[in-house]
Amino acid sequence: MKDINLVFPSLAPAESIVITMHQKPDPDAMGSSLALFHFLKNAGFNTIVISPTNWADFLSWMPGMDEVVDYESERSKANLIVEEADWIFCLDFNNMSRTRFMEQCLLQSKAKKVLIDHHREPQVDVFDYGISDISKSSTSEMVYDFIISSGKAELINKEIASSIYAGVMADTGSFRFASTTASVHTMVAHLKGFNIDHAKIHSAVYDNFQENRLRFIGHVLTHRMEILYEHNTALIAIPKSDTQKFHIKTGDTEGLVNYPLSIQGIEMAALLIDRDDERKWSFRSKEHFDCNTFARKYFNGGGHYNASGGRSVESLEENIAQFKKVLKEFSSLQQ
Repeated sequence: MKDINLVFPSLAPAESIVITMHQKPDPDAMGSSLALFHFLKNAGFNTIVISPTNWADFLSWMPGMDEVVDYESERSKANLIVEEADWIFCLDFNNMSRTRFMEQCLLQSKAKKVLIDHHREPQVDVFDYGISDISKSSTSEMVYDFIISSGKAELINKEIASSIYAGVMADTGSFRFASTTASVHTMVAHLKGFNIDHAKIHSAVYDNFQENRLRFIGHVLTHRMEILYEHNTALIAIPKSDTQKFHIKTGDTEGLVNYPLSIQGIEMAALLIDRDDERKWSFRSKEHFDCNTFARKYFNGGGHYNASGGRSVESLEENIAQFKKVLKEFSSLQQ
C-alpha cells in the first residue's frame, strides 16, 4: 500500500472517482465521505458517493446527501459506476466485507483503491494507496489531514467543514473520548472559521428521533439489560420482536450500547441485536478491556480497542450463551 500523499498529485481531471464507506454508515463514515466528495468536486474532479446500504434519517441534513447513491436500492446503477471508476476511495472501513453486498463489486473493480481509515488490522493487500492510523479520532479528521496535505486547503468551505465536524463530533463522543487530542481542537477551531453551526449539527445528530425510539430505549434498559457484575459487564440482547413492536429503523439503536457504561463499576458493555439474516454485536469498554481482540477472536468482527463490532449467523440465544462463556475465558486471559 503506497503512501496516501501520492494520491492527490496522481489524480487527473478526466478520471472518475468513487467514494464509499461501510454498510449502515454512521456520522463519521458519511461525514468523511461527503467532506471528501465536496473537496474533490471543488478541485474539479468527477466524483460520486456510494453507500453500501441505506442510512439513518439523522444524517439526511448533511450537505450532498441528495447525491449519494444507495447500492442496495440502485444496484445496477452503482455497479456500472464502480465498473467505470478510475479511483475508489474507501473510507472508515479496512476490510471489504464491511461493505456487505458491495464487496465483490469493489474487489472485481480495476480502479486504484485508496484506504483512509483508523481501525486496527487493515486488509492492506486490496488497497493500492492509503493510510491506516489508529491514533486518529476519526476518519473525518483523516480526510481533513488529506485536504491540508494536498496543498488545497483554500477549497474548504462550509459544506466540507460541517461534514468533517459532524464526523469528528460523533466519533469522539462529543469530544469526550481520549482520542480527542490537541490537534482535534485545533482542527475544530479552523472549521469554526467557516461559520458552521456546531449546536445545530449536534442537535441534528442527537436530538432528531421519533417518540417510539425513546420508548424503545426505556423498554430495552428495563427488560433486556443484564448486569454481569462478576465480570464488570453489561449485556443488552434485543430480539426481533422488540424492533418490530417499536418500529425501529436504521439509526434508532445508535449509541444504545453506551448507556450501561454509565453504571458504576461497569467496564464493558455489549449490545446484541437480532436482524433478519444475522445477529449484530456492538462492544464498548472503558480503559483496559480490549474490545477489538474480543470481537475478532469470538464474533467475526473488530474495530478499536474500546469500541468494536461483530456478527454471527447463530441464534440470539446461542449468541448470549457463547458471549457468557467466552467472556469468562477472555477475562481470565486479560488478568
